[in-house]
Amino acid sequence: MKLGYFDCFSGASGDMILGALVDTGLPVERLQDDLSRLGLSNFSVEAHRVTKGGISGTKVTVSAPEDRHRGLSDIETIIESSQLEAAVRQKSIRIFRRLAEAEARVHGKSVEEIHFHEVGALDAIVDVVGSVIGLTALGLDVLHCSPLHVGCGTVRCAHGTLPVPAPATAELLKGKPIYATGVEGELVTPTGAAILTTLCSAFGPMPQMTLEAVGYGAGSADRDLPNLLRLSLGQTAEDLAGYGMETVAVGETNIDDMNPQIYDYVITCLLDMGALDAFLTHVHMKKNRPGTVLTVICRPGEMALFSDFLMRQTTTIGVRWRQDARIKAARSVEEIETIYGLIRVKVARRADMVLNVTPEYEDCKRVARERHIPLKKVMDQVKSEALRVENWRKEP
Repeated sequence: MKLGYFDCFSGASGDMILGALVDTGLPVERLQDDLSRLGLSNFSVEAHRVTKGGISGTKVTVSAPEDRHRGLSDIETIIESSQLEAAVRQKSIRIFRRLAEAEARVHGKSVEEIHFHEVGALDAIVDVVGSVIGLTALGLDVLHCSPLHVGCGTVRCAHGTLPVPAPATAELLKGKPIYATGVEGELVTPTGAAILTTLCSAFGPMPQMTLEAVGYGAGSADRDLPNLLRLSLGQTAEDLAGYGMETVAVGETNIDDMNPQIYDYVITCLLDMGALDAFLTHVHMKKNRPGTVLTVICRPGEMALFSDFLMRQTTTIGVRWRQDARIKAARSVEEIETIYGLIRVKVARRADMVLNVTPEYEDCKRVARERHIPLKKVMDQVKSEALRVENWRKEP
């Protein structure tokens, strides 16, 4: 399984992601050709070598005229009406939707009321779509990301002077590991945060892999810290059946003195924070008291985050941890057009063979409530339509 790992030791932005992709082997001509399918004019994309802090990398520059602000619907129309591959269109729209949702929460508005300023301009659209094009072209099966170095101080933008990380960036990075070291400036931009948090499946230390290529994407500013984003490409260990292998952290705590109503809140928060799984097991504890084992599964680099949450939010006074090996199928969330409109489905694969296609429960529940039809009918219909999608027809 081909893995890409973003090392954000100096933050991340849209142009840095593009530069890292080109530096690891994405042909600039391929990027330019695919971007032309957006149907937009008056922009150009160029790449050249630069040195930051003694390290050579690639700086990708998107040149575009002064551009108007756009709303989410404007950007979706541009992408949906383009000649790009369906997967590229879907992932690009997901990134912009997350940006719009973050901006809406920050400004107390609805998604429909949000008009992007910097990230609605033509060069930002090229950054987002170009990043998706590049990641797709490099044939990466899965993306991981390091903890993000966000910087400190303030940044000037269309809304005035804002603290670093900018409010929308902070919203996008909820549940992800971040840090600052006193480096002044905005190291992680909203565009960079949206791309990485939408497309990366894990945040933490670099997983085990056979390293094949390393590239550096350069930012514009010159700092004491090399202003570069490193992208490492390699093959992860796979068992003979073609499944992926990874290391996960498993935390457990025994609780016998907490109001059981609190468990629903705790489990919901753990999953919202990015836990891979969280569940309860009923046990008999010392003195034959009934109790509950609360288990959380996460990435190894997130143990401290989840330990702190459990210590603060439950009555536990200790959490035990271990690291386990996990064999897993490759998985992705795709959006398909159905008789009920756009519905997300989870697709599990082994190599190029489909193992399972599962309709997204929340989407189906919403349709069932809005149309007053049985949930099981909605889920059966969506699964039936999903299985007819051309790219998913290969069976194990």
